[in-house]
Amino acid sequence: VKIDSGILVNNPKDAGPAAKYFEDAGYDGIFTFEAAHDPFLPLVSAAMATKRVELITSIAVAFSRNPMILANIGYDLNLVSEGRFILGLGSQIKPHITKRFSMPWSKPAARMKEMIMAIQAIWDCWQNGTRLNFRGDFYNHTLMTPFFNPGPNPHG
Repeated sequence: VKIDSGILVNNPKDAGPAAKYFEDAGYDGIFTFEAAHDPFLPLVSAAMATKRVELITSIAVAFSRNPMILANIGYDLNLVSEGRFILGLGSQIKPHITKRFSMPWSKPAARMKEMIMAIQAIWDCWQNGTRLNFRGDFYNHTLMTPFFNPGPNPHG
């Protein structure tokens, strides 16, 4: 059984010491979620202050972003954490997506499935050099030039 804890901080820089505290106490992971603050930035601070704990978004709002942005964030957090990052995504509810984030809403289950498939296709392009050719009902990713390709992530 793994034991995780949430980190609630008002300043992302405070996530490092908080994560270190939980790591030293024997926790297996720490997580952030999207509320008053971005869920990703605190995990950079946490990654730099820890060596063992998993770093998890629980949850990051998927539909306020596109697959390429999430692929980039996931890649970089996995890199800085040396393979300890877990990308947890959620759909949120329609009023938040359309009124708070000003993004389209339709078929959340199908959209989420396709978003995950698109993120995986982008990561596969970077990791294995496959041609990016993802075409779906909600997302299309068909361009990856060398300048924007970070290449294989040594941590998967």
